[in-house]
Amino acid sequence: MSKEMKVALVSCAVGVVVAAVGVTAYLLVGGDGDDGQQTAGERAVPTGPPSAAEVKATANEFLTAWSKGDAAQAASHTDDSAAARTALTGYRKDAHLDKVDLTPGKRTGTKVPFKVSAQVFYKGKSKPVAYASELTVVRDEKTGEPVVDWKPDVLHPDLREGDRLRTGASGNPPIKAVDRDGAELTKAEYPSLGGVLDSLREKYGKKAGGDAGVELQIVRGKPAEDGAKGEDDSSDDKGLPDKTLATLSKGTPGTLKTTISATAQAAAEKEAGARQQASVVVLKPSTGEILAAANSRPSGFNVAFQGSLAPGSTMKIVTASMLLEKNLAGIDKKHPCPKYASYGGWKFQNVEKFKIDGGTFRDSFAASCNTAFITQAKKLGDGDLTKQAQEVFGLGRGNWSSGVPTFDGAVPAQKDAQKAASLIGQGGVRMSPLNVASYISTAKTGTFKQPYVISPTIDKRTLATAPRKLNPKAHSQLRTLLNHTATSGSAAEAMASLSGDIGGKTGSAEVDGQKKPNGWFAAWHGDMAAAAVVQQGGRGGESAGPLVASVLGAAG
Repeated sequence: MSKEMKVALVSCAVGVVVAAVGVTAYLLVGGDGDDGQQTAGERAVPTGPPSAAEVKATANEFLTAWSKGDAAQAASHTDDSAAARTALTGYRKDAHLDKVDLTPGKRTGTKVPFKVSAQVFYKGKSKPVAYASELTVVRDEKTGEPVVDWKPDVLHPDLREGDRLRTGASGNPPIKAVDRDGAELTKAEYPSLGGVLDSLREKYGKKAGGDAGVELQIVRGKPAEDGAKGEDDSSDDKGLPDKTLATLSKGTPGTLKTTISATAQAAAEKEAGARQQASVVVLKPSTGEILAAANSRPSGFNVAFQGSLAPGSTMKIVTASMLLEKNLAGIDKKHPCPKYASYGGWKFQNVEKFKIDGGTFRDSFAASCNTAFITQAKKLGDGDLTKQAQEVFGLGRGNWSSGVPTFDGAVPAQKDAQKAASLIGQGGVRMSPLNVASYISTAKTGTFKQPYVISPTIDKRTLATAPRKLNPKAHSQLRTLLNHTATSGSAAEAMASLSGDIGGKTGSAEVDGQKKPNGWFAAWHGDMAAAAVVQQGGRGGESAGPLVASVLGAAG
């Protein structure tokens, strides 16, 4: 006899409301031109958003059938019955979920949130599972009937196309991840590391020497052929890792040492958590070791490692290195910083339309003068910035092997106005906080060190290198510019609490549809560098600057 199944649905009698639909007149082919009449039995297909009554009735019918274990009936109330039936069948057959209670929440338009409570039963073991999800009711394109818009995340919010729920022996043993000094790193204490720890388990669980347990997991489908740009092409770390939803029996974890510093991670978690849409990464410039990474939304997308955002004026670090190497600028040479500069049909300006008359490149860089860079666009080839980013800073080559999924940055060759915009971190340039922390680290040392969270000695992988070092003279000047900016320029206010060997750069990046730009800040303090973005935070010195300075101060 099957186990009892319940559904905590609000029972209600819903009358079928038939709206009066106007009949559209049409001319009969070959007729005399009189208005035709709708033929007997012909019925107009309903259009427009489903009514409140339709949404409620459809949601209830779908949830009731699901709770009873009737996959076919539940799937018939969706716009993709085949996919829904497969997933709902697997919910019980593969995931071994039973005693399913579904409680709908308050409808908002065509969306209905609901809570799920169920039990996992597997080989004499059981475990409760509870989570929240949401469905949307739409009209079927052919019949006009209200149906559930089927997507995998209706079944569970973390499911994507190609994923499935499964209960059984986990494919990878659990790990006990420890920081660089041997302190254990857990999701509970460091929420932003949750996805990182899942990725490490997937890639290194077997190498760490543990034994697998029995778990309910989301098993990820294969990623797209091209994967995510910048991920390690050599292995299985593309895309999201499998995710454990419930543990029926614990395996024996193997110990895995990371480069993370628990002190730096705690500081990063605190500062990111105190802000909205903030992400920060801390590196050790001399080695490339990742010391910390945190996001305001720790359970969401890992912007710190995989974000793809315009980096704004922090990109001037890379651009300035190129201008210095090409002798198109010198730190104490006169350099134009007009109020406006035009290139490729676009007119660029400085923040608050300031200008510097008779100033040097040191002055322009410290004040983050946009036009000082735009005026040089005509002297540069379309691929010059791309070449500099790849050859000196190791960006955009698609060969980083950090131990977890990361984005390597993108600096495409561009023409005309987009080429000029790229010089100041707009156009097609895209970076994550990890990338920005990496290029200010390269600016400090003169040599690119690929960021990583797991030592390559553990799995014998090869870290990426850049084809060449920064020219020694240009490197010395770039360090001077960044130190001057941190002590006397746009980054000085945020960095005022730090002393000694420091450097910094502010940035803000305009985004279509946003009232405020994304605020960026990158800095170093001794052998520690950090970069942060606060999306919709406004100017970087005011939004991301205090975050970076606080983390560097606390972790240093």
